Amino acid sequence: MKNRIAFKMKLKEGQKDTYFKRHNAIWPELKVLLKQAGVSEYSIFFDEETNTLFAFQKVEWGFSSQDLSESPVVKKWWDYMKDIMEVNKDNSPVSKPLKEVFYLE
Repeated sequence: MKNRIAFKMKLKEGQKDTYFKRHNAIWPELKVLLKQAGVSEYSIFFDEETNTLFAFQKVEWGFSSQDLSESPVVKKWWDYMKDIMEVNKDNSPVSKPLKEVFYLE
């Protein structure tokens, strides 16, 4: 069974092109890790007016990419992205979960 999760993050001003460039070259080991964590779909959308990133994931029930915070690959990715995103003290992106209010299947 699949679970859908959504969350938002924020880019620093003027970092759109850098963010797109880095994500277009996402590391293969990070892709593998996400798949192993039960993520079958992962989309990120960008709102240019607010620099907000909206992320959507479809994951195996009971799994979440948000549970990968101790992975060396994830920590390395956070360090790589910290200069262009709003981040927490551990360099993880500031992320706010979003509540699903409508779904049409």
